Amino acid sequence: MTADSRASLDEIRDFHAKMMAAASNSSDERLEQAFRLVRREAFMGPGPWRIVVKGRHLETPSSDPAFLYQNVLVSLDKSKGINNGEPFLHAAFLGAVAPQPGETVIQIGTGTGYYTAILSTLVAPGGHVHAVEIDEALASRTRDNLASFENASVICADATELELPQADLIYVSAGVVAPPISWLQALRLGGRIIVPWQANDKVGLAVLITRRAGVQRPRLDARLFHPLHRSFRSHANHENAKWRRGSLHPVGLAHPGSSAG
Repeated sequence: MTADSRASLDEIRDFHAKMMAAASNSSDERLEQAFRLVRREAFMGPGPWRIVVKGRHLETPSSDPAFLYQNVLVSLDKSKGINNGEPFLHAAFLGAVAPQPGETVIQIGTGTGYYTAILSTLVAPGGHVHAVEIDEALASRTRDNLASFENASVICADATELELPQADLIYVSAGVVAPPISWLQALRLGGRIIVPWQANDKVGLAVLITRRAGVQRPRLDARLFHPLHRSFRSHANHENAKWRRGSLHPVGLAHPGSSAG
């Protein structure tokens, strides 16, 4: 490509994948490949799209997918404030939880399935992603979008009331007051859960918990996420007061952003 020529869409996708690999802070080359293989526009619906910047919705000038290959939120449902999450943020989370081939993943909050597809790619071969979405319309879109991903399944349900299978990784894509005890109990030994812990509407901390010999050891990284369905809050406040009093140690801070799967 010459200095004055326009990059092709493939070149833009390739550069985006390299940025995601850098944002992941991981040496796993599969992360870059997963972001290169999974096309974001396939999960966003027809363009033009609405990009969310500091609460403002800006429509892209055209349906050119190049507009999606930036570190931006893409509105999925403006009325509900649901967006496709910030790529740098999810890349960092994926780098932290390090999904491996053959692992069982539960994703809670799918949006329209973009990050579900990336998780599916990372746990292949032999792994499976159980995607749980409470919103019927989003669950239906996710199911359609993941039709070609044989190792991913979608269920429309409230994950706080669902009996979860044993898992190596639970990837939560929406803010919660505290993870239900049932989520922690679903973790296998050595299993990880990454949770956007939203103590209130303005402050969110991303919590990475690893189960070691039955003990959950948290790690925190500050981020603001989109809240889960309201039914979760009263459930969490009652059942998980003891968990919230546990020792949580912040290890890093980042600028707030709003996100979903």
